[in-house]
Amino acid sequence: MWQTNPLDRRIHPFRSRLLLPALCYHVPYSSLTMFLGGNQRERDSATAYRMSVEVLNTLVGSGIQGQIVGSHHASMQQNCDTENGTLANGTSLLTDTLENTRRSYMVAATVLGSLYCLSCLVLFFGVKEQPGPLSPLGKTRLPFFRSLRVILSHRSYVWLLCGFLCASLAFQLAQGIFAFFCTHAAGLPGSFQHLVLIMLVVACLSIPVWQWFLVRFGKKTAVFVGLSLIIPALIVITLVTHNFLVFAFMVALAGCSLSVLYLLPWSMLPDAVDDFKLRNPTCLNLEAFFYSFYVFFNKFAGGLSLGVSTMSLHFAGYNVKDCTHNQQVILTLRILMAPIPIALLLTSMALFCSYPINEERRKEMRIQMEASGSHPGQTESPDSNAT
Repeated sequence: MWQTNPLDRRIHPFRSRLLLPALCYHVPYSSLTMFLGGNQRERDSATAYRMSVEVLNTLVGSGIQGQIVGSHHASMQQNCDTENGTLANGTSLLTDTLENTRRSYMVAATVLGSLYCLSCLVLFFGVKEQPGPLSPLGKTRLPFFRSLRVILSHRSYVWLLCGFLCASLAFQLAQGIFAFFCTHAAGLPGSFQHLVLIMLVVACLSIPVWQWFLVRFGKKTAVFVGLSLIIPALIVITLVTHNFLVFAFMVALAGCSLSVLYLLPWSMLPDAVDDFKLRNPTCLNLEAFFYSFYVFFNKFAGGLSLGVSTMSLHFAGYNVKDCTHNQQVILTLRILMAPIPIALLLTSMALFCSYPINEERRKEMRIQMEASGSHPGQTESPDSNAT
């Protein structure tokens, strides 16, 4: 969305290459959840702890970035109001403000990138993975394309993957334009970073509640209830303007739903892996495939949401240097904020409804895996776990 100079365009390929190490870190990090607990309850608890820390880290990162760049968004709107849309000195002043905003994003990216490298070092030196006697590393290695075909033909995993893609796309589409929506459509410039912090705080505090809820009522019920909470919040956000208190309450409700997206799909994935192992007992050590596609579709949803929002605003006539925007841009922001995410959420809920693993099936899988002694983490030696 930013006006970039030729030097910035030349370093775009280098920026894209930075995503590859991030994926190489995220896939094995996520797949370690399969080996952190013995039974299903312990594994779900480990997932809840992991996602709570992940949301907390997202909260810290958003707070750092919001404090660095939020003031520049407010000053940009203030310059627009001061100049009252005049073209003489207003264009120069606004250009300087945009340059300062771009520089602030670079500073925030440097700080967050340093923290990311630190977390990689902690994971690398703090976690030691050792092969267990029941599932040693390299015991069975299928060809890559055969493994791919077997995994993508597993019905439970496909339904879960498609539902996660639609839900992730809905949330990331709304989150991606939230700053622009608050500035240009909601009349709350400079307040979006506070709203984001409220949403993430509520999301972090809600994860233990949803963990209790899924244990009490089941994972599929928790998904339906949690994802439905954000639908009225999105509707109210698009209809109400210049009211911070209403926005704060609605983003808190959206934060409760966001915690479901963080927790439930990642808690349901190990069940799909267990179901695959029971149906394909000769296919071992394929957890990385399951988690890599999960991570890929999550990143794909982020890139797709960014592309959809950018192209939509471009065709609507959005210009980053304009102080005021036409009604077509405002309408596009409202459509991207509510109707499209709601349609995607309803689609994801329909896909999760077709997800075949319910609580009865989970009990059957637990009994079968305990009888065969092949449950993840249940080995003859404590050295078989990832510690």
